[in-house]
Amino acid sequence: MQITYLIIIAIITYVLGAVNKIFWESLPNKYIPIQNVLIGFISGLICFIFKIEPNFITSMVVCLSATMSAGGIADLVNVKNEE
Repeated sequence: MQITYLIIIAIITYVLGAVNKIFWESLPNKYIPIQNVLIGFISGLICFIFKIEPNFITSMVVCLSATMSAGGIADLVNVKNEE
């Protein structure tokens, strides 16, 4: 069941990233956390609707924490590469 969360989050991230590239050339870095929260919320909603997780709060917490931690890890990698 845990891998299903990751697949849904990856698909939602890919779709929103493609939409971002179509409508905006580059999203400023200050809006990345908002985008991550949006991805987590949509992913949590999809997981709840398709009964991957029967509890709405648990679904939201898992998906939001996964997207925010992935964004934090990406920032750490970028900071390390810049130094």
